Amino acid sequence: MDPDSVEGVRASGGDGPTDAIGPDGRVPHGSSDDPEVLDFSANTNPHVPPEAEATYRAAFETARSYPADDYPEFREAAAAFVDCEPAQVLPTAGGLEAIRLAIQTTVRAGDSVLLPYPSFGEYAREVRLQGATPKFASHGELLDADPAGHALAVVCNPNNPTGEVAERGALRAFADRCRAAGTTLLVDEAFLGFTDEPSLAGREGVIVARSLTKLFGLPGIRMGYAIGTGDERDRLATARRAWSMSAPAAAVGAHCYQQTEFVAETKARVTAERARMRERLNARFDVFRSAAPFLLLSVSDADTSVDGILASAREAGIALRDARTFRGLDSHIRVAVRAPEENDRLLGALDV
Repeated sequence: MDPDSVEGVRASGGDGPTDAIGPDGRVPHGSSDDPEVLDFSANTNPHVPPEAEATYRAAFETARSYPADDYPEFREAAAAFVDCEPAQVLPTAGGLEAIRLAIQTTVRAGDSVLLPYPSFGEYAREVRLQGATPKFASHGELLDADPAGHALAVVCNPNNPTGEVAERGALRAFADRCRAAGTTLLVDEAFLGFTDEPSLAGREGVIVARSLTKLFGLPGIRMGYAIGTGDERDRLATARRAWSMSAPAAAVGAHCYQQTEFVAETKARVTAERARMRERLNARFDVFRSAAPFLLLSVSDADTSVDGILASAREAGIALRDARTFRGLDSHIRVAVRAPEENDRLLGALDV
């Protein structure tokens, strides 16, 4: 398999392999709440912006009242970060809520939705919750697919779990074809803040979903938003729940987006550490090229099993992401890019 593409993880025909769903009907995710475990299974920044905690505490008094439902400060800050109009920003309780809002307002029972694989499993779940049918295309080929006949097409950029960033011209050409076909395009930019690529926010016919979870290392505060124009924006605004973001979340989100030095330092650290980790990990695994704060490892050694690697890492106090839960992957592990000393501990545990 070529670790620089997803060609080696295509399924043979049809819609490909089935999704991994937990016994409770929910999609498996990374993250560990064990304080004794070093968590490489979730792709969140190990650092948080300066004064984020103080901002959260200062917002406590405002939390005794309902927040202003137009969220002016947060929308201004988010719009400035992605270069769109504040009126196009629809605050949500996390990026996943933005994805759900986009699908709920676009997809109806019986519709067809074009989805990438391997990619974030929640897309297919949300589509099925609407009574619609997901149609899968290999992530590496999706931008060449015909969007006609689909109510919605979804692109994850950079893609999770492979880490590839879409080629700028190809993504915009696909967005144009979607618009011509009457197909709404949803672009999940949860990890785009780690790159220098521009957002598709504000483009006609496109809904963008963004999260502050990963870049700012605060998944428990639940900060996110959808961005739309025209009819898409109107549908999102009508369906968005009142008080869709808490007052502390809005305050912290606006604060985070003003921390330009923190963002620049984070991007530089992730870029350097990702390259260092990939070079070391290549000694034992096939490692995908990535523009995201994580790396996908293919376990190709016949004498090594995914289960064995996960178990040995756990014995060393490290949690890794079992990537076999992603559609189309059968021998893969995903690891986050964390702080240098934490990455050294991972590399030692993996014997590289």
